[in-house]
Amino acid sequence: MARMPFGKRVLGLVTASALAIGAGMAATAETLADAMASAYNHSGLLEQNRALLRAADEDVAIAIAALRPILNWTGSVSRSFGTSQSANSLGQSVVTRSATNEIDLGLTAELLLYDFGATQFGIDAAKESVLATREALVSVEQQVLLRAVTAFMNVRSAYEIVALRENNLRLITQELRAARDRFEVGEVTRTDVAQAEAALAASRAQLAAAQGDLAVAAEEYAAVTGNKPGGLVPPSRVPATSDNVDAAKALGVRNHPEMKRAQHEVAAADLAIMRAEAQMKPTVSMTGRLAMSRDIDDPFYTNSGSVGIQAGGPIYQGGRLSALLRQAIARRDATRGGLHVTRHQVAQNVGNAWAQLLVARSARDAATRQIAAAQVAFRGTREEATLGARTTLDVLNAEQELLSARSTLITASADEYIAAYTLLSAMGLLTTDRLGLNVQRYDPAQYYNLVKDAPTISRQGKDLDRVLKALGKD
Repeated sequence: MARMPFGKRVLGLVTASALAIGAGMAATAETLADAMASAYNHSGLLEQNRALLRAADEDVAIAIAALRPILNWTGSVSRSFGTSQSANSLGQSVVTRSATNEIDLGLTAELLLYDFGATQFGIDAAKESVLATREALVSVEQQVLLRAVTAFMNVRSAYEIVALRENNLRLITQELRAARDRFEVGEVTRTDVAQAEAALAASRAQLAAAQGDLAVAAEEYAAVTGNKPGGLVPPSRVPATSDNVDAAKALGVRNHPEMKRAQHEVAAADLAIMRAEAQMKPTVSMTGRLAMSRDIDDPFYTNSGSVGIQAGGPIYQGGRLSALLRQAIARRDATRGGLHVTRHQVAQNVGNAWAQLLVARSARDAATRQIAAAQVAFRGTREEATLGARTTLDVLNAEQELLSARSTLITASADEYIAAYTLLSAMGLLTTDRLGLNVQRYDPAQYYNLVKDAPTISRQGKDLDRVLKALGKD
């Protein structure tokens, strides 16, 4: 049996894939809010950044631990032995052998009393870093939700364009059949038939391309949400954004998580400078020591202990402390520059999203008017063709103009929704809380509140174990 040509096999696979997607879309109903909720629950990127936030929370616990008593223990078991030779009172040589087995135990304690605020500045800087990381998590959340919106609208528009191309293929098939019938009776020439056949072949190619776009869009949707697209319900209305671009920019600069993140990073950098300055000054700490030494072979033992106040500070470290201070100042300047860049970037992103929204709305309105005019032109051209005043090519061209207008409307409508949600993201408003999505929201403060005091073995530590188990990280 002859094998099917490669091009036809590929076309068949794409068509079957598109039909399967279409069948899935007809089976279940799924809204845009459902898609965003699925993306929020499915995202590995969110899970990754939540873990990074928990790691930043631990930095606070690590910094606080420096203010707590530090206890260490030591233990050793040793055997000492030796041989000595000497002379007794008679002048005779005497060899003496000795051996002892000893146990030594020790306990040391140290408590920082005063360090000119160096440790506290470190704690405060770690807290600012936690707040900055929380804002980074919000930025990732916005990225995930916007990607879900884009995937949803791309599947919707791709599905509608496939349906449009299928309808166009049926119409051109009818036009070709009519052209052949008219050719049989001598009303048109062979050229008209060939033009219809060429248009039919082009329509099939366009349908295959549209089906391929639908398959690609469906794969993106599955990657974002974790499931194949069902019956995607068109959104009821474009979300409200802002009255004007200036108000949108002002809100974005004030509210965007990247702006808040940069502000917390500047605050942390300022604290790092104060910490570097304090580290040049003395520290005062309390120390304590307990020790016990006992011979295993006899009942003799030695116990000792000490308590004292210890003070000390740097005199010369080869310029290390000065370099650390200069480094902290440079990093502070870099974060301030980053804040400046972020402010302008946020404003620019808002302006770009605003422009894209206006363009999409204008394209949608123009396409609506174009469709109305193209429908009138197509009907008139087809009627004139039946009277012999128009050729088959005129009819096909008019039909192609109508198809192009309808395709433009589908794309512009999808672009309008994507641009509106992009503008919300640029303003810092594309979050599960503001959208009211039906999801189990991740509380970034829950883990922080459990670890901020550096718990070990306590009721709080048990609560932490329970939270870790619930997160699936234990």
